[in-house]
Amino acid sequence: MWAGQDHLLLPSSYSLLTKLIMAEAFKFELVSPERLLVSEQVESVVIPGAEGEMTVMAHHAPVMTTIKPGVVTVKTASGGEERYVVFGGFADIVPAGCTLLAESAVAVKDVDRADLARRIQEAKEDAADAKDDQARSKAEQFLSQLTTLEGAILPA
Repeated sequence: MWAGQDHLLLPSSYSLLTKLIMAEAFKFELVSPERLLVSEQVESVVIPGAEGEMTVMAHHAPVMTTIKPGVVTVKTASGGEERYVVFGGFADIVPAGCTLLAESAVAVKDVDRADLARRIQEAKEDAADAKDDQARSKAEQFLSQLTTLEGAILPA
């Protein structure tokens, strides 16, 4: 029974309902200075915005946001999932798509532990060498983001 009614949801109705609730695909591009990592139709993208994680889907309201170091999760139109590590940048979101311009980006499966450790060490040094409270606070925030990222992508 469906919603207390005295009839069943027929397979043809179920098929139509499934089509109506399936996410519509949109164009997503992930670009780093080194290369274009992704340029394809996707169902959704979760990005680490400066104000928190946000999920982008087709017909999203226009917005531009800065990106903090974190993981971008892409749900492809074929139903697969891909994850990428980004180290800052910004995202331009319009109803027809989303372009993320990253300062640096790499697929999670390709993360270089030594590179991440180097970035963390540099952030520690920047915090220690900061000339004023504002610079120190910014360096400590970046260090915190990097260590959180490390914990999220690397197994213990």
